[in-house]
Amino acid sequence: MRSSTVLYVATALMLSAGSALAQPRAAAQDPSADLLRQATEQMRDGHAEDALATARRALAASPQSYQANNQMGALLDLAGRYKDAREAFAKAADVAPTPDNKARAQRAIAISYGFESDCSGAAKYEAPLYHQYLDARDFYNAGEVANELARLCLDAGKIDEAERWYTTGTDAGLREPDIKAERQDLWHYRLEHALARIAARRGNQAEAQKHVAAAKAILDRGTMAAQQKEYFPYLAGYVALYTGDYQTALTQLQQGNQNDAYVLGLIAQTYEKLGQNDKAMEYYRKVMASTVHNPTTAGSRPLARTKLAAK
Repeated sequence: MRSSTVLYVATALMLSAGSALAQPRAAAQDPSADLLRQATEQMRDGHAEDALATARRALAASPQSYQANNQMGALLDLAGRYKDAREAFAKAADVAPTPDNKARAQRAIAISYGFESDCSGAAKYEAPLYHQYLDARDFYNAGEVANELARLCLDAGKIDEAERWYTTGTDAGLREPDIKAERQDLWHYRLEHALARIAARRGNQAEAQKHVAAAKAILDRGTMAAQQKEYFPYLAGYVALYTGDYQTALTQLQQGNQNDAYVLGLIAQTYEKLGQNDKAMEYYRKVMASTVHNPTTAGSRPLARTKLAAK
C-alpha cells in the first residue's frame, strides 16, 4: 500500500476488494452481483430485512461466492445480528480465493466484534494476523493490522490495550526496509493522533493537547499526502469532546469528513452534550445511512441505533 493510505487503513481496506459492501470488478462475473448491489441499496435506504432477504437470494445463487458471503456478513452486522455476521465472514474466509482475501475476511470478523465493543474478540483474529505479517517481514501490513485492532479496542473502552497496540503498530511499520520520510511521518502522525485520543479518554487534557500539537507539527511539515489533513479536525474535535469543550468540539468536527460515520456520530454526541437533541437525532440518522463495513461504522452505528430506538 502507498503511504497516502488514510489514517485508519481499515477504511481503505474495507472499501477495496475485500469489502463487505464494496463492489470489486471481479464481482461483475458473479451471478449474485446484481442482487448484492440491490441489497446494499436496500440497507442504505433503511430496509434492513429486505436487504437481508435479497442477500440470501444472492447466496442461494452463489453459495460458494466469497463476495456474497462477505457481503452477507456486512449486512448482518449493519442489522445488528453480530453472531450471524461472523458465521458469514467465516464462510467467506473458508472459500476465499487468495490468502489476501482470507485475511480480509478475518479482519471483517474482528470488525464485527468491534460492533459489540469486544476488544478481546477482535484480538483473537487480528493478533495472529499481525504476527503472520511480522513473520513474513511485511512490516507495513503488520502495523496496519495492529493499528486497526487498537482502534477497535479504544472504541471498546479498553484504553490500555489500545495504547499497547498503537505503539506496537508504529514500531512494526517503522521497521519497513528503506522506509521513506513520508512513510515515517505517517506512522509518527498516526501515533500522536492516537495518543491524543487516548489521553483525552483518560481525562488528561494537557497530555492530549501535547499530542495534538505534535500531530499538527508533523502535518505541517508537508511530507504526507494532503488527504491526511482531513483527520486533524476530527482529532481536535474528539479531544475537545472528551475533555468537555463541546462548542470547540462541534466547530472542529464540522470541518471533518462529513461522509465518515464516526465523525457524524461524534457530532451527534456533541449536540447531545449541548442539549440540542433534535440535531443529535439528525446526525444519528446520518450514521445509520452509512453502509460501509469498517471500524468507523463499528464505532458509531450501534450507539446510533440505540439512541434512535430510545427516542
